[in-house]
Amino acid sequence: MTDPLHAELLDLAREAARRAGELLRDGRPADLAVAATKSSSVDVVTEMDIAAEKLITGLIAERRPDDGVLGEEGASTAGSSDVRWVIDPLDGTVNYLYGLPTWAVSVAAEQDGVTVAGAVFAPMRGEAYHAVLGGGAWATGAWEGERRLACRPSPPLDQALVSTGFNYVTDVRAHQADVVRRLVPLVRDIRRGGSAAIDLCDVAAGRLDGYYERGLHPWDLAAGALIAREAGALTSARHPDTPPSGDLTVAASPGVFTPLLALLDEFGAWHD
Repeated sequence: MTDPLHAELLDLAREAARRAGELLRDGRPADLAVAATKSSSVDVVTEMDIAAEKLITGLIAERRPDDGVLGEEGASTAGSSDVRWVIDPLDGTVNYLYGLPTWAVSVAAEQDGVTVAGAVFAPMRGEAYHAVLGGGAWATGAWEGERRLACRPSPPLDQALVSTGFNYVTDVRAHQADVVRRLVPLVRDIRRGGSAAIDLCDVAAGRLDGYYERGLHPWDLAAGALIAREAGALTSARHPDTPPSGDLTVAASPGVFTPLLALLDEFGAWHD
């Protein structure tokens, strides 16, 4: 049985992700422009990122004013409860800026540092994904009703479809490209979608056999990693007994996870 608090947090996460996603989808101006840059000149933030984060944090403040918040676009409050919200108001900003459909809103809730609820809404796909700790992973979309998610049966690594992403810092990107060069002959193929949250949900939905990326932040992965785990995937950082982190995030079906992690370790995917 789902903890009543966790169920409450999940309901709020789903509502916040949906409302922010609808704002981003329906309110995107024709002349959308870059409002600022973050880690480099190609790591952008738009006016819509900021508006979506304000919507989410405002909703949380109204419903659960004692909770802490960590958001990509600057929202950060400690809170006085044992709950913290980890928010990416627009994961895949560059895709959004260029009019590409692979972007999402990611909202997760932690209790005492453990992610207990998460929601990812991908408006241009018409799909929403959610999970609560111990309750499985679920999605709604073009199909009727909610669908329980399960990662794909594990193929041999040379038949695995793997996704990754690239950092915005030039020397890090160059090293990541070298890792891809070494990995691509050893798997079925490599994909690069541009949204960590969606990649993690695609592992959960069986659309990818694995995913890895260096340089993610807590808001990039909090909801998606929970959804992937609740769908049966394994997740970790460089070592299999450590949680995903900025050094390295890996998510894959169980049979793909171990050989993929071993190759990433061999190729030094976690450092320059």
